[in-house]
Amino acid sequence: MDPPPMSLIPRHAALGSFATAILLSGPVSLLAQGSFPDRCGTGLPANEKAGYTPLPRGDVFCPLVADPKAPHSFVSLLQERSGSGPVQPNSNLASVGIGDMFGLGRWSGSRPGDGVQLSLSAAVFAQFDLEAPSYDLLNADYVIGIPLTIRRGRGSMRVRVYHQSSHLGDEYLLREPPARRDRENLSFESVEALLSLDAGALRFYGGGERLINRDPADLAGTIVHGGVEFRPMTWIVPLGGLGGFRFLAATDVKTSEEHDWKPSVSARAGLEYDRARGTQPPGRRWGIFAEYYEGPSPYGQFFRERVQYAGVGVHFGGF
Repeated sequence: MDPPPMSLIPRHAALGSFATAILLSGPVSLLAQGSFPDRCGTGLPANEKAGYTPLPRGDVFCPLVADPKAPHSFVSLLQERSGSGPVQPNSNLASVGIGDMFGLGRWSGSRPGDGVQLSLSAAVFAQFDLEAPSYDLLNADYVIGIPLTIRRGRGSMRVRVYHQSSHLGDEYLLREPPARRDRENLSFESVEALLSLDAGALRFYGGGERLINRDPADLAGTIVHGGVEFRPMTWIVPLGGLGGFRFLAATDVKTSEEHDWKPSVSARAGLEYDRARGTQPPGRRWGIFAEYYEGPSPYGQFFRERVQYAGVGVHFGGF
C-alpha cells in the first residue's frame, strides 16, 4: 500500500488555521495559558486523588472539535453546495447527532489531569432534507466504541475500537427513482489510534485507523487522520458570575485509501460557553459554530460521493 501523497493534503486549510491562531493570540505566549484538560473542559474533578476511580466523571483525552463523527450531541443547519450527495445543489439539510461517553474506570496519576481511562462511547448521526414537505430522513449512522485514553502532561492519546453501521431513510427510499435506491450495506469495525500534543492555546493531533470486518468487501481499510485546534482561555464575551464565551477554531483532515488519498476537510469556528472558573462539579460546555466541510461524504450511505456544505450549528458536550 502506497502512503498518501503529500500534495493532496489541503495546505491552505492548515495554514489558515495557524494564521488565525497567531493573529488572535496577540502578545500572550501560547505555552503559558494553563493545562489543556482544564482548557477543553473534559470535566475532571479538581479534587480527584491519585489511584483508581470507578465510573469516573470526564476524560483525560480532549474530544475532537471539528471531527464530523466525534461522539457528542448537536444540531446543525447546512446548505449542500455540491449537488453530488443525497440532495440537489443549494438544498438545506439538518444534521443531528446524539452521543455521549460513559467512563468505566480511571487510574489517575499524581499530577492533575494525568491518567489512564477506559470508557464506553455511543452516538447516532442523522441527516434530514429540509426541502422536503416531511423533512425526509436521508441517512443514519450508528457508532459504538470502547476508547482507552491516556494522558501524561501535555501529551495524550486515544486508542479506540468501534463499530459503525449506516442505513438509508425510509422516506428517501420511497421518493427516489430506482437508480438512486441502491443501498450500501455499510458496516465495519475499526481500530483507531490518535496522538495529541498541547501547546498552550494550540492543540495538534494525528494518527489513523484500520477498518476490519468490512462490508462491502471491497472497502479499503486505511485512514490517516489529523488536525489542529485553537482555544485561548480569555473570554471575549464575559458574563460575570455566569461565566462567558471564548473563541474556538478547529480544522480536522482525513484522507483514506478508499478515496485514493483525496482529503476531506472539516472546519468549525465560533464561540464556546464555559461556566465561571472553579465551579464544581465542572459543567459541560456548548458552543455556536460556523461549519464548513469538503470531501468524501461523512454520511455513511453516501460515502462514495464527494460533497461540500457550509452552515451553522449548536454543539453540546465535554469539548
